[in-house]
Amino acid sequence: MSENEAVGSTGGLVPITQGEWSGWSTWKGDAFEQRAGPFFERRDHDGSFVTAFRAEERHMNGAGFMHGGCLMTFADSALFTIATEALAGSHGVTMHLAGDFLDPARVGQLIEARGEVVRAGGKTLYVVGMVTADGAPVLSFNGIIRKVRRS
Repeated sequence: MSENEAVGSTGGLVPITQGEWSGWSTWKGDAFEQRAGPFFERRDHDGSFVTAFRAEERHMNGAGFMHGGCLMTFADSALFTIATEALAGSHGVTMHLAGDFLDPARVGQLIEARGEVVRAGGKTLYVVGMVTADGAPVLSFNGIIRKVRRS
C-alpha cells in the first residue's frame, strides 16, 4: 500500500500476504503512520504484540542515524499495538509519551517494538516498551493512553 492510498481512506488493520511483511498487518486509513513508516504489527508466538518497520534513508537525520522524531512516532504507534487487548476495541489518545534514546539505528535495520501494559484501570492504560534495531535496544519508552468514545 502506498502512503497515498491511506489518505482519506477508512478501514482498520489490513493483512499483508506477500513480501517481507507477509503475516503482518498495517493500518489502512492512518495516513500519518503510512508516511512515517509504514508500521506493521502482529501477534507474536508468545501471545504478545510486536510492531515493526524497516529503516530507510528517509527515516535518517543529517548524521545518518534514525531521526529521534521517527523513533518517538514509532513508539507512539507501538503504545496502541502493545495495548490492543486492554483497549478492547476502544479508541484512545496518547496522554503522555517519554523515551530514553539508548543507541542509534541505521538504514536497513529491522526496527521492532515490544512491551507490556503495566496498569489498566477504567479509561487509563500505562504502557512500557523497548524499541530495538536488529535486536539491539535503541529506545526505551513509556506512555499513558486514555480511552475515548467513538464519535
